[in-house]
Amino acid sequence: MTAHADISFVTIRRRFDFRSIEIGRWVTPAERDRAAGYFLHALEDLMAALQGPEHLVSLRGTLGLQYGIGGQLGVAAHYLPASRQLALAKNAGAGSLAHEWFHAFDHYIGAKAFLHTAPLQFASSAWLEGTAQRRHPLNQRLADCLKAVLLTDDGTAPSQLFEASQKADNQLKVLYYARPEEMCARAFEAFVEDCQPGNRFLVNGTIQSDEAHAGLYPQGRQRQQINQAFERYFSALGQALYREQEKPG
Repeated sequence: MTAHADISFVTIRRRFDFRSIEIGRWVTPAERDRAAGYFLHALEDLMAALQGPEHLVSLRGTLGLQYGIGGQLGVAAHYLPASRQLALAKNAGAGSLAHEWFHAFDHYIGAKAFLHTAPLQFASSAWLEGTAQRRHPLNQRLADCLKAVLLTDDGTAPSQLFEASQKADNQLKVLYYARPEEMCARAFEAFVEDCQPGNRFLVNGTIQSDEAHAGLYPQGRQRQQINQAFERYFSALGQALYREQEKPG
């Protein structure tokens, strides 16, 4: 782990090869430096959970980060598909990084794993809509992850997570929790938290929170199955990326 005195957003960008990192004008130098430490340690924990190299975290240098820029009232963090930006609010983004990173990954991998996806489409929604997949063993493992989140074991009915998510949406009169990309991002959060990261900046609340108690994160056997599917997929993906790195030239 990098010594605290050496941590800055410049070193984070260079190490992970993020496309850009933008800091809001109202973020003080002390807040910026403290946030850089949180980001670095969280990204190292994310890399450990993914079992992959740095450029997996930055999605091959296509992902941009924003901290303390813009933001909307009540929104701690968000991912913008049109600009491929992951943004965290200055005072409320802690614990949201894993969720938003998976949105970015879900978007990035869509066009690579599926045929004929729309520019802003997520892999999770493409899979649920029955979009044809590109034939590759990794894509089959990705499909196994999505099935574990969205459907029952036999693939014939919505999952326990979907049922709880739909119930919450009906109570709130919105369509949010039951969207496939949101269910998959929350399932990924649970996977990462079960990997026991060293800080709460990356993820927090998939076990003890109002949303967790409402069943909006995977529970019990489904959680175990999702975790196993994510571990199989990301370990294989990480190994493939490490092998690619080791090739000469």
